[in-house]
Amino acid sequence: MKRFINDIKKFWNYTVYSVQSDLKAEVAGSFLSWMWWILDPLLYMLVYSFVAVFVFNSKEPYFPVFVFIGLNVWTFFSKTVKSGVKLIQGKKSIVTKVYIPKFVFIFDKIGVFGVKMFISFALTAVFMIIYRVPVTWKALWVIPLFLLLFIITYAVTTIITHFGVFVEDLLNVITVVLQLGFYVSGIFYSIETRILPKSELIGNILINCNPIALIMTDMRNVLLYNGEPHYIALAIWTVVGIVIAAIGTRTIYKHENSYVKVI
Repeated sequence: MKRFINDIKKFWNYTVYSVQSDLKAEVAGSFLSWMWWILDPLLYMLVYSFVAVFVFNSKEPYFPVFVFIGLNVWTFFSKTVKSGVKLIQGKKSIVTKVYIPKFVFIFDKIGVFGVKMFISFALTAVFMIIYRVPVTWKALWVIPLFLLLFIITYAVTTIITHFGVFVEDLLNVITVVLQLGFYVSGIFYSIETRILPKSELIGNILINCNPIALIMTDMRNVLLYNGEPHYIALAIWTVVGIVIAAIGTRTIYKHENSYVKVI
């Protein structure tokens, strides 16, 4: 833990600079520049809203905002995790020349996709105003929910980053798993109102055993419906996330020299 904290302090400036560079490079030469970071989830929101409302007759209150919250959370998690598969190989020119703790590259991706997510969530606030969503003090729960999202994302990505160096076909596996996760996480439907009434067992499994679905559900509850978060499930996943993050970080430290040899 002490080494981890010291490395964060030592390479913090590098991480910030790397995030800034990646963001600038991504929009370089683009006519709409950073606006794509809003347009991308916005266009998906419009498509899913149309399908859910006009095709499947969904009647979730504040449905466009409902979908937008889910898309932002899922996009951040899935893109960060997927980027971890070939993360070390993509940094070959750096890791073979100078020493940088490999988890720093994960922080870089979390920073890049995190900035995009927060820009999109600013648009979520605009939608909440347009739809006149009543906001209470419970909206403050989004802060620990975001923190848990970062912990879970980092934890999963450390494991994926490690095995991504040694397992050639991992990207194909992760792509399929993330596609499945997209449909079972309740991005464009409510697990609580659509699944729980039909099967309490399946509904509870989908929410409590999937931390991303749990985070989505609770963000919607506290932001849109003045509801309560799942306190016990959130506490459990916070502990689990920290444990997995610690194991993943320790694994990366232990095999850093092996990464250089393999790539």
